[in-house]
Amino acid sequence: MHGITLPYVPHYVAAPPTKENLEYADLAIIDISKASSEEGCASLAIELREALLNFGFFYVVNHGYSQTQTARIFDIADVPFSAVTDSEKQIYASTRKQDGMLQGYTSVQYADNDGRMRDQLEQYCINRDVTKRRHPEALLPLLPEIQEFSTHNYFNVLYPILRLIARSLELPEDTLVNKHGFDAVGETAVRFIKYYPRTEEEEAKTKNVWLKGHTDFGSVTILWSQPVAALQIQTREGEWRWIRHMENALVVNVGDAMDFLTGGYYKGTIHRVVQPAVDQRDYTRLGVFYFAIPNDDIKLVPMVESPVLQRVGIQRRCEDSEAPIMEQWRKARTMAYGLSELKSGKEQGVEEEIIHGVTIKHYN
Repeated sequence: MHGITLPYVPHYVAAPPTKENLEYADLAIIDISKASSEEGCASLAIELREALLNFGFFYVVNHGYSQTQTARIFDIADVPFSAVTDSEKQIYASTRKQDGMLQGYTSVQYADNDGRMRDQLEQYCINRDVTKRRHPEALLPLLPEIQEFSTHNYFNVLYPILRLIARSLELPEDTLVNKHGFDAVGETAVRFIKYYPRTEEEEAKTKNVWLKGHTDFGSVTILWSQPVAALQIQTREGEWRWIRHMENALVVNVGDAMDFLTGGYYKGTIHRVVQPAVDQRDYTRLGVFYFAIPNDDIKLVPMVESPVLQRVGIQRRCEDSEAPIMEQWRKARTMAYGLSELKSGKEQGVEEEIIHGVTIKHYN
């Protein structure tokens, strides 16, 4: 896209960074540019392993996009929400209720939050191959940039991370890459999500929780850092800590699919979205995400050939014979979102549901 006159897009004005003194998680910073050398890969694999075992979240810097390019992506991310009418949004609605497909719009007030209040977030999901589905008129001139962004995330961020995870497990470095083929059937996707401010009454009903504590259902989630302080992670000690905004950095975590594949060694970290810091509460929160998911036909069983997993032991979430393939898991999780009946768990403030014989926890 360099050297080409790009289509005009209104600038999205984000909130200034908060000045509040919040309790932040002390996350590791992975310089992904070092993965270009053998020495760098060896060092980064150790750093990444510690980051995943300690918090399950980490920052990535020097990922190949400039601050200007990143700002442009956030401008583009707002277009599906600010430049498309409600009637047109309905034409491009997702079919998540019917068949578990996330592509397209998920409207505001889709999910039930604590049984009393519908959520206040809107999202637009685009498959890593932008041609898989039709898009609103306002997005059409921007599809080449979105495709470039998707491809960049896949090959320049996701693949290096997957290779480092494989190394940390003493596996051939393309072991996980081969389970995430760009041209394979699967639903790795760019997702734009916009949260809208709530009234005091709405905040009281949900105890200031905008999105309940949960794990992601895929393998790797890449969040392009933005300034509104609202994301929190649950530490291994059970405490909630804020994620600090880092300019032009990525916030990366692993999800259920990685938990399955690593036999519980790399567990998905519980995270939630809460009411933003006081000095940011009048602003919308625009998120740019890349949700990586293994190929649809990958069976979610532990990689028992890993010497590391053989040494530490494998914690299966279900018997191998009963383990779902990725397509089954993503569709079941997607269709259940906000619609399944949650039951009180053994832990205080935790609700549970059973999907494919696996217990899924939701933290209030």
